[in-house]
Amino acid sequence: MNKSKILNHEQIQQKIRRIAYQIVENNIEEESLYFVGVEPRGSILCDRLATEVNKINSTKIVSGTIKLDKDHPLEKDVQCSLDLTETKNKTIILIDDVLNTGKALIYAANHLLQSEPKSIQTVTLVDRRHRLFPIRADYVGLTLATTLQEHISVEFGDEDIAWLK
Repeated sequence: MNKSKILNHEQIQQKIRRIAYQIVENNIEEESLYFVGVEPRGSILCDRLATEVNKINSTKIVSGTIKLDKDHPLEKDVQCSLDLTETKNKTIILIDDVLNTGKALIYAANHLLQSEPKSIQTVTLVDRRHRLFPIRADYVGLTLATTLQEHISVEFGDEDIAWLK
């Protein structure tokens, strides 16, 4: 299987930094923000964004994770590490690595809506734009037109990289 590098480590770091600045600018009045990363790679991106936002601004960041079956979201309970009663009337930043059909983000957002948040904003490192559900990313690192047969894989580690396969 052929694969092409679409983002190298430095590019991913730049995108994370730019998204962090956008989040700060758009939420300057907020005393606290609730970052929720979709497991598994969205939670890594969530931690990286929280670190960058903390470098820029003194806004309190509360980080958590949300876990759901991305292929069959109704077959298993959605698990969120945050106490959702704390997010009532608060801004939630929902984060995932790749936005493809929108299924994972919309089911995660639906779960978070139970707490009656002030708003939910979405972040994705790569947006493939193959939406089947009415959701979009408010903050995007890279928008990439792909075929339905292609796959995007983001690997976080000592050397972050994003591949198109």
